[in-house]
Amino acid sequence: MARQNFSTDSPFEPVVGYSRAVRVGNQVFVTGTTAPEELGEYAQTAAILRKIEAVLRRAGAELRHVVRTRMFVTDISRWEDIGRAHREFFADILPCTTMVEVKALIDPSMLVEIEADAIIAD
Repeated sequence: MARQNFSTDSPFEPVVGYSRAVRVGNQVFVTGTTAPEELGEYAQTAAILRKIEAVLRRAGAELRHVVRTRMFVTDISRWEDIGRAHREFFADILPCTTMVEVKALIDPSMLVEIEADAIIAD
């Protein structure tokens, strides 16, 4: 089965050695994605999901193909803002999801990091 890697302009990709997304067959895996350029959990979550949507499209998928998201947050007390943004993108899709609080992300301005897995079923 062929493997396709999809990179973005993240400064961390070449340093750490990873791709933003990898497609193998009909599955697309999107790595942890952040949006430190945005202020606040809601804005970061929405921007992250737009970035995920863009790389999924490059890989031949759409948000409707997402079956699982994982959200890593630095302040779980802000879960409602994060959840509201997630719902705005996935209300009709309802993927499995996990939200966990972590001590910190790689940059202090990062409040949320999200991964996504998609299966292209059509």
